[in-house]
Amino acid sequence: MPRLLLVEDDAALAEALARALRGLGHDVAVAGSGEQALAELFDAALPVDLVLLDVMLPGIDGFEVCRRIRARATVPVVLLTARGDPVDVVVGLEGGADDYVVKPAEPRVLDARVKTILRRAAAPPAPSPVTRVGDLVIDRAAMLVTRDGVELGLTSTELRLLIEFADHPGQVLSRQTLLRNVWDYGYSGDSRLVDAAVARLRAKIEPDPANPTLLRTARGLGYRLVKP
Repeated sequence: MPRLLLVEDDAALAEALARALRGLGHDVAVAGSGEQALAELFDAALPVDLVLLDVMLPGIDGFEVCRRIRARATVPVVLLTARGDPVDVVVGLEGGADDYVVKPAEPRVLDARVKTILRRAAAPPAPSPVTRVGDLVIDRAAMLVTRDGVELGLTSTELRLLIEFADHPGQVLSRQTLLRNVWDYGYSGDSRLVDAAVARLRAKIEPDPANPTLLRTARGLGYRLVKP
């Protein structure tokens, strides 16, 4: 049973959403603040498969909580935001969130999104156990990427994105293709997910992320991997 950590300061809303998600087959723990969530994740070492994180929290807001989680862990994070403002969405995604849902979140829609993300994170990518891209070594069996023997600490989404590019070197992959193949979204998803993930991936694999040499932008089309 998937273990979710719901971070929501509205106690009534948190209880209602937690109860609904439990009824859909999830084990749900609730934290009322960002500080409590971080303490449970890292101090109490609460086992968590995915974090549902409200953006508007007292004290440390959801964006900062997400950044702190991502600095120490690869657990998937879904932002819950009452605001559909594109700036908020981009800030959250660039902070390391895997996805976002605009509140009020319908439990069955949220359940479907959670299951998609967990299925994607658990699925072992195949084939070719080890792939080299320049000085990067992608070990699919171990689910990690190294450079000169040093692990780069990619999240599952970043790893799957890199593998998708590595499996199609030189080809321009559109944002919708990447949403379908990497995010497992069969609908017209939010292309900002792709742009934010590519930016995070570049920050980890490019010598100069501002002038990428591996992941090039095909303006108006998508992205392509250029092997050295």
